[in-house]
Formats: sequence, structure tokens, C-alpha cells
Amino acid sequence: MAYCNSCGTSLEAGARFCPKCGASQPGGSAVSVSSAPAAGSTQSNNSLKVVLIIVAVVVVLGAVAIGTLTLVGLRIARRTHVTQNGDNVRVQGPFGTINTNSSEVARDLGVEIYPGARMLKNNAANVQIAGVHTVAADFESDDPINKVADFYRAKFPNANVNVSNQDHYTIVSTDNKNLITINIEPQGGKTLIHVASVGGKDVTGNSSD
Repeated sequence: MAYCNSCGTSLEAGARFCPKCGASQPGGSAVSVSSAPAAGSTQSNNSLKVVLIIVAVVVVLGAVAIGTLTLVGLRIARRTHVTQNGDNVRVQGPFGTINTNSSEVARDLGVEIYPGARMLKNNAANVQIAGVHTVAADFESDDPINKVADFYRAKFPNANVNVSNQDHYTIVSTDNKNLITINIEPQGGKTLIHVASVGGKDVTGNSSD
């Protein structure tokens, strides 16, 4: 039998406090408190799993996309043929043809070249892709800008003409079922003439021949 150290009252075994005087008793059994696992820890683990799954899915999809693009690129490369003769380059691929032959560009341009104008090398292209035929070339002339502009205005009397800074001309015409754009501007003491002709379906509402 145990007794209170303060008042001598008999105590039950393992009592921590005297029921009479309330004094604390040495050697009392401690109440064990079991700690339950935190709910936040479980939620954190679940969130981490979700993030890892998403990352894995993204990595797999990325690998599949890269593989698909590689196969497509290899097929296009196998069907693309490049021939070069001096400065003239011809590229034939599954989507169309690109040609930089100056004589062919001048022939297919469909626009009369300004008298005495010189075609600039490496600034000419003849492109035919997805039913759209685009021919473009740059020329250089020693004549003044207004004289060159008057020449093309006479060739395309129904064209829209825009003048900016009094020395930059843009002439746009839809004659002959082609969209023709002529830009005339100064460059290095010369007159630069850029001519582009675009023909094909839905370009001007009609198909070019």
C-alpha cells in the first residue's frame, strides 16, 4: 500500500496525485501518448507521386514526338534532291521546287524588266510549293527612282501605287491572274527594284495558267 508523502493518506498503486491534498506523488506511472502519423505527411507523399507520374508521361510523350519528327525528317531528306551549277541552285522536294537560276527567274517573272537594269546575283528565286508559284528578283539601275516608277506605272495602269518618303514606291497589281508587287527605292546611290510575282489558287481569286 502506498501513502501520500504530504498527508499520509493511503493511495492506490500507481497514483500520481493524492486524492485528499492533491500533492504530486513520485514514481507514478506516466500516461503514454501515442503519436498518430500526421495527415499532412500522407498528402505530401501522394502529391509527390502525382508529380512523378506527370513528369514520366511528359518524358515519354517527348521521346515519341522526337522519334516521329526524326522519321519525318529522314523521309523528307530522302526525297529532296539538290543540284548546283555555279551560283544556280535547284532544290526538288516532296512539297515543291526552289530554283535560283537567274535566267529561269527572269523568264518566269512575267514582268518586263526595266531597260538597262542589272539582276543582282543571289537575290533571285523561283519557288513552287503547294500550288503557289512565287518568282522574285532584285534589279539595280543607274536611272533615278521617279523614272523607274513611271516606267512600271505605265506597264500597270490599274495598279495601286503607294509612295512613302517621296522616294519609296510600292506598286501592286493583280493583272494576268498574278499578284505582282514592285518595290522601288534608293540604295547606295543606285535605284533598287524588287519584283515579286505570286500566282496560284486563291491568290487573286483565280488559278494561274
